[in-house]
Amino acid sequence: MAVKIRLKRMGAKKKPFYRVVVADSRYPRDGRFIEEIGTYNPLTNPSEIKIDTEKAQKWLKNGAQPTDTVRSLLKKTGAIS
Repeated sequence: MAVKIRLKRMGAKKKPFYRVVVADSRYPRDGRFIEEIGTYNPLTNPSEIKIDTEKAQKWLKNGAQPTDTVRSLLKKTGAIS
């Protein structure tokens, strides 16, 4: 089972809001997920990023691969260096 840390899109059309989730890579983007570890709101200025760093580090230690966007968000919050 290939596990990814990725964004799940929420919100209305033209008003995106994302949840940072841990999901099996075979599931669709907005489909089933294993655990929610944070949120990301790109519409506020500056962007609002809330990620539970302990959960993120636990999943990274267990082999979950973050997507490029999530990797940059984790770096901004200090979950990874």
